[in-house]
Amino acid sequence: MNIPTAAEVLEALKAALPRPTSEAPRDCRGIYGLFDHSGNFRYIGSTSAENETFYKRIHQRHRTGSETSSHYFSRMYNTGRMWRLRNDPVTKADGDIAKRLRNAFIMQHCRAVWVPLPDHAPIADLEAQVIARAPAEMVAWNQRGMEAYEEPTTLVDTLIESLALSPYERAAIGRQRERFLGSALQKKSAGTMAELPNGPFRFFALDVETANNDRASICQVGVACVRPDNSIATWVTLVDPRTDRWVFSELHGITPGMVQGAPTIGEVIEAIDMHLTGRTVYQHSGFDRSSIRAACNELGRAEPDWDWQNSVSVARAAWPELKGNGGHGLASLKAFLGLEFEHHDAGEDARAAAQVVLLAERWGGSMAKTSDDVLDDADTAPAPPAHSHLLGATATGSVVGRSVLTQGNINNSHFYLRDLISAFPAEIIGGGNRTSRASRTVSITWGGSAPVSTDIDGKKKIFRERSWVKSFFERNAARPGDAVEVIESAPYCYQVALIRV
Repeated sequence: MNIPTAAEVLEALKAALPRPTSEAPRDCRGIYGLFDHSGNFRYIGSTSAENETFYKRIHQRHRTGSETSSHYFSRMYNTGRMWRLRNDPVTKADGDIAKRLRNAFIMQHCRAVWVPLPDHAPIADLEAQVIARAPAEMVAWNQRGMEAYEEPTTLVDTLIESLALSPYERAAIGRQRERFLGSALQKKSAGTMAELPNGPFRFFALDVETANNDRASICQVGVACVRPDNSIATWVTLVDPRTDRWVFSELHGITPGMVQGAPTIGEVIEAIDMHLTGRTVYQHSGFDRSSIRAACNELGRAEPDWDWQNSVSVARAAWPELKGNGGHGLASLKAFLGLEFEHHDAGEDARAAAQVVLLAERWGGSMAKTSDDVLDDADTAPAPPAHSHLLGATATGSVVGRSVLTQGNINNSHFYLRDLISAFPAEIIGGGNRTSRASRTVSITWGGSAPVSTDIDGKKKIFRERSWVKSFFERNAARPGDAVEVIESAPYCYQVALIRV
């Protein structure tokens, strides 16, 4: 086999059809090129080592190698949900999942070309000559000439759906994105378990996942820590339940291999007890406390002295209309309140429980039980959220009240008047259907081109005419937690405005 010149190799690379990395030849060496996810030629390299083939170098090294050496696919796509900090014991479990996602992304969206050369060819010298001749864009990655890409979010979203990742895996890559963006909530410690974030905190929420029906078989613990400004810092760790019986892996995605080297539940309780003793800790239902109690019984230790509360009870008080209509479980509240989280991941579920409590506070006043010593640390009780602006009609008159929005309100183009109903004249309150309208209507000014005439549905406790509400919400970009303020400007005349909190 004749040895081509550098110019001939470069032209052959340009003319070659880019192929998936998995199709790289396993039985020959030479010079190759790598293409990014947009189809751009970005790197030229070679299999200069005698024991390397195209397949080994491209598919097994560049695609799956470490992020800090010359494995360019791994380096360039070490980003967002595909990001991993190499050799970090605290984030290893999450990072390994992110790396697997990255490997799959490269295999699906990136390509390579190759020019085989005889083993006796001066491959390293030819490589240098080809690189010297290549246009700058074809060697943009060489010598670390570019930084890692921003995450191609649409492509990654589609890939995640096609891979059918488990709740744990989805939550893990979400945590990796947060770490990549520099807002990591966990602090590295000497061991393999992160420390809880720094306080002070108003209250906590805790969730566990178990390996099987034995409530002591805890394989993951998540704690959501709510600060005085209502921001949430989430702490999560895998736990080795020391069991061979795994029943719920399909539910949460945690497997025996993932928890190897993870702390035991005894170590986890010891680590968080100093932070939670005497503090308010919410669970969503009674499962989480019963699991901690069962684990403590097996350990022969007393149950921790945490002030357990139940966010289900809070949700029932705030949104009684969900009874018999989806209920107050996290899955139902996720849809009703527009929460975004991965159900059946302990960290995500703990954060969701905390969000339920916070939204309930906005809905009906301060409903969360707060630890006194946390308030002492903060010096004062947390102030209610400030209103950033008032949207809708120019409001003048006496305030009737406010209605806090849920995602269900926004989806169905209405807002509840149940806490305001007694302030309206009785003659504008009708029955539960259009045939039982009230004897008269009111005029609603909402920021549109014309006021709306409507009565009140006394059963649902909403304005009966609600075609305008969708436009009102869209015009003001309403979101869950915002409030609609109702103002009486004259007899039987009202104005509404959106309060952004």
